[in-house]
Amino acid sequence: MSRIRELFSDSLIYGLSSVVARFINYLLVPFYTLYFDPAEYGVIGLIYAAIVFLNVIYTFGMESSYIRYAANEKDKSAVFVTLQVALLVVATALSGMIWASGDFIMPLMSLDMEGGLFLFGMMLTILWLDGLSIVPYAHLRLIRRSLAYAVIKLTNVIINVALNLYLVIVAGWGLEAILISNVIASAVSLLMLFVVTLPLYRSKPNLSILKTALLFGLPYVPNGIGFAINEVLDRFFLNAMDPDAILNIYGTAWSPEEITGIYNACYKLAVFMLLVVQMFRLAWQPFFMRHADSESAPELFSRVFLLFNVAAAGVFIFVGVFVHEIVAVNIPVLNGTIIDSRYWDGLHIVPFLLMAYWFQGMFVNFSAGIFIKEKTGLFPRITFIGAGFTLALNFILVPFLGMLGSALATLTCYGVMSLLTLYHSQKVFPVPYHFKHVILIVVAASVTVFIGFDLDIDSYNTLLLKALICIPGIIVILATGYHALPSIKNGIRRT
Repeated sequence: MSRIRELFSDSLIYGLSSVVARFINYLLVPFYTLYFDPAEYGVIGLIYAAIVFLNVIYTFGMESSYIRYAANEKDKSAVFVTLQVALLVVATALSGMIWASGDFIMPLMSLDMEGGLFLFGMMLTILWLDGLSIVPYAHLRLIRRSLAYAVIKLTNVIINVALNLYLVIVAGWGLEAILISNVIASAVSLLMLFVVTLPLYRSKPNLSILKTALLFGLPYVPNGIGFAINEVLDRFFLNAMDPDAILNIYGTAWSPEEITGIYNACYKLAVFMLLVVQMFRLAWQPFFMRHADSESAPELFSRVFLLFNVAAAGVFIFVGVFVHEIVAVNIPVLNGTIIDSRYWDGLHIVPFLLMAYWFQGMFVNFSAGIFIKEKTGLFPRITFIGAGFTLALNFILVPFLGMLGSALATLTCYGVMSLLTLYHSQKVFPVPYHFKHVILIVVAASVTVFIGFDLDIDSYNTLLLKALICIPGIIVILATGYHALPSIKNGIRRT
């Protein structure tokens, strides 16, 4: 039990540092949408989407390999140095190859060969620095230096945010400020990691260790690529839209970059649901492993699932109904709003993206049985099926529906992944989920958002009316989930 508590404690520190870091980063969204127009923000969105893709290749599964083999090796130093040298060689070679292929790659991110070349170089520098940081971070997790891990992570974010604000507001820089801030923050983090892990650099690289690490780590690459497809590929489909199609859909002659920027900004509003899912996952994994062997575990997991959906429904209703009011909140320091009004034409996608991450939370719930029964080899298959839906639906829907097409593709992807995970998990670890109650919760929340979203937002009476509309849905949701509370308490006592 003491080991489980240690795991739970460390998970909270790692997780809270990641959640806080993500939230602090989100504070840059009002800043970006105020100081950069949608086309510029679209280019930044494409650059960071490319970073998500390429990071999978730059790290090629070495984080997982280090955790797997350094935990069993008496000489962790040999494993550490071997993988760091491999990452250095691969990151440097890849950066050179991608730089040489700039004529082909840069147009995919709407970068030209003049002003865009510097941004392209900064992107590769970020990938290089972050690639060399992945194993040192893994080492801190392995030896339970959770506080050092959290401090370095948060230092990275604070430096990044502070430099963004200074370089844009005070120095008057443009898009280059975003990437330069990231480069400096990543460089400082890598330096801090180097200092903390300096004693490990005493060994020499070992070819046999590298071969073993590659055999274990490379199979993680396809799964990572599948995840990246699900998360960021939609930006590239939007950026490839025909301007005539954009005009037909929106009645405005926006450029593809502007559409991408508007979508990217409004996508960020789904962070409210994503944070709920992340925080739940951090507590959920040690929880279900602790209770996995209990006879009451299936019923307990079912009740937890019901309560999760109650919480997710609350977030869905609040953000979905009041999204117009949320984005219009004034930020005195910036003299702007949460998201600048130039981006509000994309707000219609927010409920669909919130629902998509709600499904991702269900996926996290359903994955317990697969982990408990050690059937994790199913996850790459599930991820790639989801990626197939993402590709196909973006290809079919974006030319006719634009941003809504990408949002629907994301929703479908995570819906399919959650259903597939449920199917496989129930085969190995059956759980009596209360689906009638969950469906009622989803329907009540969806109807509430459907009614409240499109109300006029220009008057106080409208705000009051939206609040009144939410009350019946909230009552239904709370009443549906209320009976779960005593059962969960009793289940925990019995286990």
